[in-house]
Amino acid sequence: MSIEAVVARYGLAALFVGAGLEGETAVVTGGLLAHEGLLSLPGAAACAVLGSFAADQLFFAAGRRFRNRPLVQRVMRRPTFARALRLLERRPVGFILAFRFVYGFRTVSPVAIGTSRVPLSTFLPLNLVAATIWGLFFTGVGYLFGNGLAELLGRLKPSRADLGWAGVAVLTAAGVTALAVAAWRWRKAA
Repeated sequence: MSIEAVVARYGLAALFVGAGLEGETAVVTGGLLAHEGLLSLPGAAACAVLGSFAADQLFFAAGRRFRNRPLVQRVMRRPTFARALRLLERRPVGFILAFRFVYGFRTVSPVAIGTSRVPLSTFLPLNLVAATIWGLFFTGVGYLFGNGLAELLGRLKPSRADLGWAGVAVLTAAGVTALAVAAWRWRKAA
């Protein structure tokens, strides 16, 4: 079952979990479903923000509490982890605010931050701000793109399902392209 089908079937609960585990695709899909009237827009945005925030808090706590355990040690051996730590050491506030927007850093970064000296009192409010910006942005992209797609394809009279799938496909391609460009720029700057 695809992420789109799960979000459509289980609604806001799936969006909450998807925002924390999968990321942008689930949240953009939630925005598209809100545009189609299948989810409420405020509910979709709130679930995106809270799901992302909760998952990153859990990953931070896991890094902090279990840094000497085999699972976290395996994560710490990844090249992405070392890179995340280097960036975190250079610009901790900027890194905490930006990591969720950079492909490949989404899950490993809160674990890396948890293993660092960044206190919870610093991470928690910055994580909330970043999750809010991220959740509202990607929910809005899905919602607004759904509106534009409906206008663009209005003359073709596609079904709601066709419109939703076309929107998901285009948004996924646009999101992957945007994330690839952002990752390339981030690597180039690092």
